[in-house]
Amino acid sequence: MRFDGIVLAGGEARRLGGIAKPEVTVGGRRLLDVALDALSGAATTIVVGPMMPSSHDVTWTREDPPGGGPVAALAAALALVEAPEVVVLAADLPFISAAAIDTLRIAKGDDPAAIAIDESGHDQPLIGCYDTVRLRAVCPDVPSGVPMRSLLAELEQAGAIHRLALSGARPATLDCDTPADLRRAEELA
Repeated sequence: MRFDGIVLAGGEARRLGGIAKPEVTVGGRRLLDVALDALSGAATTIVVGPMMPSSHDVTWTREDPPGGGPVAALAAALALVEAPEVVVLAADLPFISAAAIDTLRIAKGDDPAAIAIDESGHDQPLIGCYDTVRLRAVCPDVPSGVPMRSLLAELEQAGAIHRLALSGARPATLDCDTPADLRRAEELA
């Protein structure tokens, strides 16, 4: 089944001193490029955030107003999605891979979603594969400030959400939110 990809790349990175996380490099690779490489099988890839150089063919968009949070960014991107499935990724995942995306897509099957869980067992909805129609149906008309967990709760009413611990030599769910996260990522890279 064909799928589109969404990369959420517009956060303020307050815990990292406001640096543009998609531009950060880990192990010599820019975090935005890691996400885009993982989505190489997508028919269309939409990046939500300020435009920046990219060697990938992507469509850029912004949430309105900028800084409205991940659900607002997701809503902006969903307006451009055409495929029946959409893979959503944050732009701060140094070890996400195409293999992890394939695992999520297979696990989703005909259900509303498959999302990753981190090493502590917490949901990571910004590493997930979603049924496009069902995700649009639960996306609020005014998405600014709405938490992702509320969308997950509504999706769960429509069917199973598969939660997966993604295996690999390095944790696919490691996100770089803090200087300590960046140090850990560099040590593992």
